[in-house]
Amino acid sequence: MSTVPVDGKAVVRMQTMPAVPPFEVIYEEHFDLVFRNIRRLGVPEALVDDAVQEVFLVVYRRLGQFEGRSSLKTWIFSIVTRVASDHRRLLRRKSPHTKNPDMAVDADDVADERIEGPHERMERMEGVQLLHRLLDQLEDDKRIVLVFAELEGMTVPEIADTLGENVNT
Repeated sequence: MSTVPVDGKAVVRMQTMPAVPPFEVIYEEHFDLVFRNIRRLGVPEALVDDAVQEVFLVVYRRLGQFEGRSSLKTWIFSIVTRVASDHRRLLRRKSPHTKNPDMAVDADDVADERIEGPHERMERMEGVQLLHRLLDQLEDDKRIVLVFAELEGMTVPEIADTLGENVNT
């Protein structure tokens, strides 16, 4: 609620919460996005399913708290960012001297329904593995911005809102 002056009198105005789709719809519409970006943000392939499940548990639990100050996609991205960061931190604590092995499974082909031959599939898998190796070499904050901007096509204001940063940062 907020108080707004009208003709010299204070009038209380109710702020309405945004219409949020049911959880099932959110899950269906955002699963591919969450799955791709959990892997892109450094969660090892073996832990991707657990991390994705964790993201949607957080979404389910906090859906009633979504205030609509940002888009639903941006809000979910902020959850993805935190969950991926927590998983990377936990992995570093458990085994600080080991690198994540390259996995042959391609997290980027969830929504890819093209039919391709073995040669094209191998080239794409090698490209994705190279992308993940390069992303693994970046500092976490730079990696997040690169993934959001270049791979997901988010705008600067969306990225800033997701990360809770100033647009000029």
